[in-house]
Amino acid sequence: MQKKVSAGIVQYNGKILIAQRIHGKSLAYKWEFPGGKIEAGETLEDCLKRELQEELHLSVKVGKLFMETSYDYGDFSISLNTFWAESETDKIDYMDSHEQVKWVLPQDLKKYDFAPADKEIIAKLEEYFKCA
Repeated sequence: MQKKVSAGIVQYNGKILIAQRIHGKSLAYKWEFPGGKIEAGETLEDCLKRELQEELHLSVKVGKLFMETSYDYGDFSISLNTFWAESETDKIDYMDSHEQVKWVLPQDLKKYDFAPADKEIIAKLEEYFKCA
């Protein structure tokens, strides 16, 4: 069964938000673009807004789809839909699903140990920011 997931390339002041997965869950301590699983009757964009609000108390304006990719982890697979998003603040004082979050420059993304599903997104972001 494939899980449908929305994730955000959340930007603020030239930096991108990344989140480290919490201990005790699958892919613990791996970094990811924040988001989560879609719920019944929800659009991908609404899912991203809800997940960021629930997990980080962060409100964002969701933009265009950046890319869609799939990844098979063996015991589960995901369809990952990644959207551009803008935050009005870089202040995050609440986390319930992550060890930590960081705002990083696009060129620094490759310094972090990301979950396998996110690595294709990082490669495409590197291309995008070289051309932008």
